[in-house]
Amino acid sequence: MGATLTVAWREYASFFRSSIGWLVIALYLFLSGLWFAYDSITPGQPASMRALFSVSQWLLLIVAPAISMRLLSEELRSGTIEPLMTAPISDWHIVIGKYLAALAFLITMLLPTLVHVGVIELLASPDYGPILAGYLGLVFVGACYLAVGLFFSSLTRNQIVAFLSTLFFFMLLVFISSPNVAALVDEPFRSLLFGLSINLRIADFAKGVFDTSHAAFFLAFVVLFVVLSVVGVESRRWR
Repeated sequence: MGATLTVAWREYASFFRSSIGWLVIALYLFLSGLWFAYDSITPGQPASMRALFSVSQWLLLIVAPAISMRLLSEELRSGTIEPLMTAPISDWHIVIGKYLAALAFLITMLLPTLVHVGVIELLASPDYGPILAGYLGLVFVGACYLAVGLFFSSLTRNQIVAFLSTLFFFMLLVFISSPNVAALVDEPFRSLLFGLSINLRIADFAKGVFDTSHAAFFLAFVVLFVVLSVVGVESRRWR
C-alpha cells in the first residue's frame, strides 16, 4: 500500500509541474462555468445543476483522456518505465498508483465547481440530493474514462494516440448504445446495448437518482480496464 501511495503522490504532483495539468483544469472550469452561467441561472426556473452535470459528461470525455494519456505512455517514451519496473514494487503498485493519482487530479479539478453550488444557494433554495448525486455521477463517469485512458496509455509511447484511442472508444460506445442504433437489433442484444449506455446512467445521476446498478457498472468498467492496464505493462516484461 505504501508503494502504491508513493507512486500516486509522485504522479499527482507531476500534474502540477507541467502546463498540461493547469491547461486541463482551466479548460474544464472555463467551459463548465460558461454553461452554468448560460443554462443554470434562469429567472423563473428551478434552481438546479442538472444541465451542468449533463454537459460535464461530454466535457470529461475530452478532459479525462487528456489527463490519462501521459500516465504510462510518457514513461514509455522517455524510457523511465524500465527503472520503474526494476524497482522493488510490482506492476500492480505502478498501475494502481498512477490511476489513483489521475482520479485524485480529476476530483481536484471538480472541486472549484462547488462555487456554482454557492451561487445557486445565494439565488434560491436548491435540493442538495440531486446535486450530491450529480457530483457522484461525474466522479463515476470520470473514473470510467480514466481507466480506459490508462489502458490505451499502456499500449503506446505516443500520448496523442492514447488520447485519440480513448476518445474514439467512447464515441463508438455512445454510438452503438444510442436508442436509434440499439433499436435496430433484436433481443437480447438490444438490452445489452442499452445496458452499455453511459448517457442513460449519467442522466439518472443528474436527476438525483442513485441506482446501485449504475455504480456497479462504472466500478466493473474501472476494474476491468485497470486489470487490462496491468496486463499491458506486464507484457513488456515478456518482450
